[in-house]
Amino acid sequence: MNYMFQPGFLGTQAPFFMDVVMLVVALLPLLIGVGILLARRGAYGAHRAYQWLVFVVSVVVVGWFEYGVRVGGGFHDFVQHSTLPTYLLLGVLICHIAVSLLTIILWAYTLIHAEYAHSIHTLPGRSRLPHRRQG
Repeated sequence: MNYMFQPGFLGTQAPFFMDVVMLVVALLPLLIGVGILLARRGAYGAHRAYQWLVFVVSVVVVGWFEYGVRVGGGFHDFVQHSTLPTYLLLGVLICHIAVSLLTIILWAYTLIHAEYAHSIHTLPGRSRLPHRRQG
């Protein structure tokens, strides 16, 4: 796993794994947009498979990020190399974790609920509007 900590490809001092994570996070809105476009075009099977694929890849990338941060020294190492006050960094970390967890939980709920609605044949159909709101 030493390759994770080799210099990245985005031209910063960040390691390789951070550049990969940053790239995936930056592309995520576009990837989600492609999934929505599939649904709008009526390709519901492709939309379903694609959304699961993007979700699984995102969870794997987040796990890889967490592993890299832990092996790389974690939050305490980051704080030692920062000029910002610890309380500010801790506040940002707590907000970031809260938003990240909420996003993963709501995304998983939406996928699971959609699978249920699909299994009882209400999606696509009468569950369409609630599904769009959840998404």
